[in-house]
Amino acid sequence: MEGDKLYSKQTDDFPVLQTERLLLREIQNEDALDILEYLSDEDVMKYYGMEPFQSLEDVLEEVAWYKSIRMKQTGIRWGITLKENGKVLGSCGFLNWDKRHYRTEIGYELHKNYWGKGLASEALRAVVQYGFEHMRLERIQALIEPPNLSSQSLLEKHGFLCEGLLRSYEFTCGKMDDLYMYSLIKKDFNDRRAQTND
Repeated sequence: MEGDKLYSKQTDDFPVLQTERLLLREIQNEDALDILEYLSDEDVMKYYGMEPFQSLEDVLEEVAWYKSIRMKQTGIRWGITLKENGKVLGSCGFLNWDKRHYRTEIGYELHKNYWGKGLASEALRAVVQYGFEHMRLERIQALIEPPNLSSQSLLEKHGFLCEGLLRSYEFTCGKMDDLYMYSLIKKDFNDRRAQTND
């Protein structure tokens, strides 16, 4: 789906993105039980930079953070839902949005039961397209732990390039982590789309 066919807006101007199988929408407090299901999973949280969530209070704090970055215009996070049932099975979105430099970071996670079905790829494609077409972004970057091969593969599939290793870049879960810096710039995104449309 291209351009304005990709999304519509809710009453509060939150953009709703649609793909073949997914509806990406604003996350609400009412989604907390669905979210706890995957954010409490050690496998899902392995490279998240946080310990697995223990309670609904943990989830509600995360939802409040989603709302705060939207309000401050430093990011936006979509809940990934299946069109068929509306259940939130992950999230994808932008953080550390720097309007002055037209760049942002992208992050995502998905319920383990839905791994390997192409859903993360479908969500990522829609979010990246929205970022370049409607947020005036010139660069989208991602910070990935070296052992997280599946995330590296996902990004590379969508044209992201690994620019290098940031050594001891982040302190999370009691340790210093090295992180790969991946990026996709608007020119490369447009060139890839032009090639696929030829």
